[in-house]
Amino acid sequence: MSEWPDGRGDARDDGYGRGSAQAQPEGARRMPHVQRRQQGLPQQQPQRSPQPQQPPARPGRPPAYGVPPQPAQGHDSYQGGYDSGYNTGQVYGTPQRPGGPGGPRRPGGPGGPGSGGDPLPRAHVDWRRRIKIGSIVLVTALLATGIGTYFWADSKVRREVDLSKVIERPKEGDCTTYLIVGSDSREGMSDEEKKKLHTGSAEGKRTDSMMILASCSSGNTMVSLPRDSDVEIPSFVGSESGKKYAGTGKHTKLNAAYADDGPELLVRTVEYNTGLRIDHYAEIGFAGFANIVDALGGVDMNIEKGFKDEKSGADFKAGEQTLNGEQALAFVRTRYAFAESDLARTKNQQKFLSTLASQAATPSTILNPFKLYPVLGAGLDTLIVDKDMSLWDMGEMFFAMKGISGGEGVSMNMPIAGERGGNLLWDKPKMQQLVKQIQNDEKVTVTGNR
Repeated sequence: MSEWPDGRGDARDDGYGRGSAQAQPEGARRMPHVQRRQQGLPQQQPQRSPQPQQPPARPGRPPAYGVPPQPAQGHDSYQGGYDSGYNTGQVYGTPQRPGGPGGPRRPGGPGGPGSGGDPLPRAHVDWRRRIKIGSIVLVTALLATGIGTYFWADSKVRREVDLSKVIERPKEGDCTTYLIVGSDSREGMSDEEKKKLHTGSAEGKRTDSMMILASCSSGNTMVSLPRDSDVEIPSFVGSESGKKYAGTGKHTKLNAAYADDGPELLVRTVEYNTGLRIDHYAEIGFAGFANIVDALGGVDMNIEKGFKDEKSGADFKAGEQTLNGEQALAFVRTRYAFAESDLARTKNQQKFLSTLASQAATPSTILNPFKLYPVLGAGLDTLIVDKDMSLWDMGEMFFAMKGISGGEGVSMNMPIAGERGGNLLWDKPKMQQLVKQIQNDEKVTVTGNR
């Protein structure tokens, strides 16, 4: 039943308005669906017609949108129930902000940003924490890359030389010594590559260059051993047969030792004739040498005097120039273009290797994976070393060569005293002094043939 007056003529209509005959206006009448909070007034229980019972509101949950809960004691009683917002100007049915009109503003909501209200303060950015986390992530990534590169490179190394087969070895010295060998191996080369690099098609392999590199705290020393050096082949144990062969006092060229029984006999012969213990062995063939140079993008060389050699394919003019793999191989192999054929060639070999190491050990190569990995791949695929040589030892060898070109060491030929039957005779007193200085990690003062 409606509680509004039904209009004129209604028997119950004796109030003011709508045709009322009363002289005074009637009192204000409440609408049953509007509730107002009465503060400071006693609670009154207005008479009202029976209303359907509403289910009690659940604690902590707001009323359904637009449907006010019915209080337990009349319309004007306030027991923490619904506030219509009549006194605050709130539109009927619109939920209030938590805490009423003075409550905090919600971003994006009524009174939030864009609505003229007071926005919440922005969160403070902790840049120090972000930088710390970023640094940790970067270091972790670099470590993971470094470790991965190490194991990748280590798996490619060819550890094929067993120095434990070398007998009657000299005592160990204070420096780390390497025997570095360049062979004429044509392993893995196509006929087209052999023709391009002027290597010929001979079977097997021989040593084209040999040098001792001593890495010492007093300074690095690189000593070239001419392939025509006159040496005695001592007693040795065969690398394949395991059989011991007695020395016969036979004198021959140094490169014959390699041809007779490979790297183990070559190391044994060098140690026997010099008295210097060799700690590590490293050998690289024609193809590997040329590939390293090409992967590096060439090597800049200053050639003091031009020369030409049809057998090696060399054709150089004097001055600064960049050598590619083919040109670099011709540069270190040329011997017939010089009067002192073998000695002049060893000087070129020393100069080129130290320059190669110097230009490879730069940040632009080491920190650039697109350059570093091709260089490592080209070298490690063809580099043959002893079984005990680690990547750390290879790095030490490499940087020792770099130090030579930087003026932090000495490069020289083994001192020569003359010839015998076309073989070069070492100057034994000078050679023994040189060996003693290397063994004791002393500054090398001996000079060789230049």
